[in-house]
Amino acid sequence: MKKEGMAEPQREPSRNSPDNKEPTRSSKGIALDRRKFLTAAASLVGMAAAQAVIPSLHAEAPSSPPVPDDPTRVPGAPPTPYGQRAGFEQATRLPGTSHSLTPLQTLHGIVTPAALHFERHHNGVPTIDPARHRLLIHGLVGRSRTFTMDDLKRFPAVSRLAFIECAGNSAGEWREARGQTAQQTHGLTSTSEWTGVALATVLREVGLKLEATWMLAEGSDAAAMTRSIPLAPVMDEALLCYAQNGEALRPEQGYPLRLLLPGWEGNACIKWLRRLKLGNAPFMTREETSHYTDLMPNGIARQFTFVMEAKSVITAPSGGQQLRAGFVEIRGLAWSGRGRVTKVEVSTDGGRIWRGARLQEPVLPKCHTRFRFPWQWKGREAILMSRCTDETGYMQPSREDLIAVRGFNSVYHYNAIQSWKVARDGSVSNDQV
Repeated sequence: MKKEGMAEPQREPSRNSPDNKEPTRSSKGIALDRRKFLTAAASLVGMAAAQAVIPSLHAEAPSSPPVPDDPTRVPGAPPTPYGQRAGFEQATRLPGTSHSLTPLQTLHGIVTPAALHFERHHNGVPTIDPARHRLLIHGLVGRSRTFTMDDLKRFPAVSRLAFIECAGNSAGEWREARGQTAQQTHGLTSTSEWTGVALATVLREVGLKLEATWMLAEGSDAAAMTRSIPLAPVMDEALLCYAQNGEALRPEQGYPLRLLLPGWEGNACIKWLRRLKLGNAPFMTREETSHYTDLMPNGIARQFTFVMEAKSVITAPSGGQQLRAGFVEIRGLAWSGRGRVTKVEVSTDGGRIWRGARLQEPVLPKCHTRFRFPWQWKGREAILMSRCTDETGYMQPSREDLIAVRGFNSVYHYNAIQSWKVARDGSVSNDQV
């Protein structure tokens, strides 16, 4: 259901057009062609604009703001309409053509700032007026109904913390160590507080029929991103979200409305949600047939593998960082789409010996969990690893074990143990083993 459009091509004015007049003379008798004059003027304006833009495209990270010798003797800045972070803080997402990566290695706690939450879209971020946005619910329901945003906000609100992870997170690590930093290897996951109305509440309002077992969710983006969702596993937790971390969703996170399926792959959490159709079978859309399937070594593709399995990554020390000999607190993140993380183990010798790490509160289901492990680095080469176990007993696999089952044909759901190599000079690099 991809929608495509093409702008009407601009046509040159005819020779009789008002824009194509004969040359005129200036007060000094010099012949001036009006079209050439306007073209030259536009060129000069364009060059000036380009010169103003080019430095910003190639500029280095902004410098720190001026600092007084004694801030107690200088009046501070006045209040502002919308808060900004300190000028000394430089953490940014790493943008690609259709995604941007969260800087996991620079963050604290478990909540990702909305401005740093990873993004993934299939045909750009649409601009949607919330006053005009509608959600249609139809199919196997008692009565079809169209909801405005105001209608949805009148239902009882629900908030919860949950991670979202792109199914393709870490995909580049299947065959070799490619990402240089934790942001590049694992940056397609983030945790937020999500607020909205429970899907079950809205479906009760329209009279969900007993024979309805699947739901088609469709977005308002130019790709009309569409996925089939089985109802039974999601009814207790699914939300129709309009807010993130206390404010309205950011456009790249689905403003003004998105579906949240805690623990499920991000593409199923349809953004810019405009339609839910209830049925009794999967709808077999493009995104669940030609995409988002797991191709196994025998050539058979597993379909509807929604849940993101247990996974972890050490964020400090991690790729691109530099160590000094002495005490180091190894820190990282662990998460599981099946529930709470119950245990994280750390190895400093490439997986020969594993020791338990401390889980930092809060430890919540289907949410990022922080872990910490004390370590004395004595200046010798080391391989750092982490692995987590969730409340179902599932343990994050080694790369060898994962490939033994999945092979090298897959793109999605890579959750193998990540290895970081600490060299004798203290530099840290990706060392997938």
